[in-house]
Amino acid sequence: MKLRKSIKIGKTNFLKLFIIAIFVFYNSSINSLENPEALEGSFIEIKILDKVSSKNNVLKIKIGEERKFKNLSIKSLKCKNSEFDDDPEITAYLQVKDLTNKSNDEVFIFNGWTFSSSPTVKPFDHPVYDIWLTKCY
Repeated sequence: MKLRKSIKIGKTNFLKLFIIAIFVFYNSSINSLENPEALEGSFIEIKILDKVSSKNNVLKIKIGEERKFKNLSIKSLKCKNSEFDDDPEITAYLQVKDLTNKSNDEVFIFNGWTFSSSPTVKPFDHPVYDIWLTKCY
């Protein structure tokens, strides 16, 4: 008795798996597009380096609230986590004021988006402090 392989069944199983994989990928991408708030957070966590004393401080800030840290006033307007887990990216929109600067020439010493993976894209430039974004949750 000779055994025969059913090539048609093998192709059907592969086709079913391929269709299911496309369906799962499509649904996950549609869900992230339909619900972008799922990627946004309510709090940020930043690390502040005092260059004079070489001490790190961690500061948690609620989105929309202003927090004071020594001579800085820091406010976060928005934060977002990336939708890809391979290379996670955290972004936040920060506004930072130097409270010792009494001149009205410059309202914010930093006003823009900051990125956790590359803070030098738009650097926070201050003679005493450095700020790094660490979390958005």
